[in-house]
Amino acid sequence: MRTVYLGTSEFAVEVLERLAATPHRPVLVVTRPDRPRGRGREVRPPPVAERAAVLRVETIQPDDVNSEQAREAIAAAQPEAVVICAFGALVKEPLLSAHELINVHPSLLPRWRGAAPLERAIEAGDEETGVTIMRPTAELDAGPICLQRAEPIAPDDDYGSLAARLAALSGELLVEALDAQPAFRDQPDQGATYAEKIDPEDRLLDPARAADELERRVRALTPHIGVYVQLDDERLGVRRAALAAGVDDVDRGELVERDGRLLYGAARGALELIEVQPPGKRPMKAAAWLRGRAGRGGTHGKG
Repeated sequence: MRTVYLGTSEFAVEVLERLAATPHRPVLVVTRPDRPRGRGREVRPPPVAERAAVLRVETIQPDDVNSEQAREAIAAAQPEAVVICAFGALVKEPLLSAHELINVHPSLLPRWRGAAPLERAIEAGDEETGVTIMRPTAELDAGPICLQRAEPIAPDDDYGSLAARLAALSGELLVEALDAQPAFRDQPDQGATYAEKIDPEDRLLDPARAADELERRVRALTPHIGVYVQLDDERLGVRRAALAAGVDDVDRGELVERDGRLLYGAARGALELIEVQPPGKRPMKAAAWLRGRAGRGGTHGKG
């Protein structure tokens, strides 16, 4: 099947590679414009653009995929199907109805429609998620479904480990859908939940929340976005954390050393911070941060 591929993120790279190794290899890749990326904020192409160049697939990067110019470029490729995966922008009319569109969505729809399904599934404590192959409609992620497959969420999964598995599953399921062309069925609205985009305030480990919620948030936003605790003098990034079993006497927002462990008080219980990242520095074990903090005259902080 002759395809055009719309994708942007690292997640979409894995799916692109799987698709490119089949008879459905894209004749055109559409991705987002170059943006500042990484710690140095260097302007670079999105991951899909970089991979498409390696794969030698023609690529365009329109400011607006719904613009007349972008629509004309897609139409000129004469696709039998336009595949969308982690593109990061809404496809609207008239593009929405101009081609057979197939969307790869990393959740078991109707659960977690929206922008951040992986993060919200981990944060909510879901025991499983999965991949859905569906047809986009004007209502976000509410279109008909042709294939779904579940994937367990392990207690120690973070975004990185879960996304890797779901990206591989997404590639497999997409190729299966293109090969077999199964019938689409309407998606129920019952049980629908919405995965709101990750905002800056989501990154704060708010001590007014329970410790188990904060532990899940650490995993949900690691390693791609990152979370932090607010100290008096700095933001301390948190890369790994665990529930501090049996600890219920650390004040909310208090960061204390106890028996060589770095503990952070929450509304119910406490977190043990295992790996942290001070501003402008590389991630380090909490014990190393504590030694440096002690050298500056103290180990306690207030969030």
